[in-house]
Amino acid sequence: MRIVIKIGSNVLTRADGKLDVTRMSAIVDQVAWLRQQGHEVVLVSSGAVACGRSELKVEHALDSVEQRQLFSALGQVKLIGLYYDLFREFHIPVGQVLTMKENFEPGEQFDNQRACMKVMLENGVLPIVNENDTVSVTELMFTDNDELSGLVAQMVEADTLILLSNIDGIFTGHPDNPQSKLIPTVAPGSDLSAYIKAEKSAFGRGGMHSKYTTATRVQAAGIQVIIANGEREGILINLLQHPETTPHTTFPPLTC
Repeated sequence: MRIVIKIGSNVLTRADGKLDVTRMSAIVDQVAWLRQQGHEVVLVSSGAVACGRSELKVEHALDSVEQRQLFSALGQVKLIGLYYDLFREFHIPVGQVLTMKENFEPGEQFDNQRACMKVMLENGVLPIVNENDTVSVTELMFTDNDELSGLVAQMVEADTLILLSNIDGIFTGHPDNPQSKLIPTVAPGSDLSAYIKAEKSAFGRGGMHSKYTTATRVQAAGIQVIIANGEREGILINLLQHPETTPHTTFPPLTC
């Protein structure tokens, strides 16, 4: 399969807002396993801003755009460097793709970006995609990396998109409520809006509402979508080997 994996900020970030290198390493181990099984993988990774915050102490106040630009510029270097070192242990070459929303509009930029990722995959290079936060501000921004991962999955004609969050999937109520139940499958055309709250994640711009919106769009494009908990040990391996016992929500693809 060709799999796009989106790793959210809440998965890669510790409670203090800094990057969780241990979890990042565990996910890399699992991606390496997927590659060993013959799957092609594209990563859409958050974490640049979290990396950048730990690199520099700012002496004066910055507005939200300045913070995002500064910390992402600093952090993206560190983030891709960490991925490079971790994947190097498995002899997996990685390539960085920094993109903007306009690159997904039909035209030359779309064709160029798709060709770039195609040639990377054909040559065994693992693309690591993130938004170019240094220039993507206000109306130029993706809603979040959920939206970005959905567009990437469609661009590379993926078989599956996996959205890793810090909860197991979509529930019938608040995940902390013991009476809430995990919804294992969402058929095409289902309306779960009554269960989805428009809340933002602690360290990212997304939330379950964003994941649900992305999942339904990508499902309609004929791609399977899985929402799962990236904090669970071995989550990616278990989703493929033991899907029946691994908590998650699946959006099976719409078929003609």
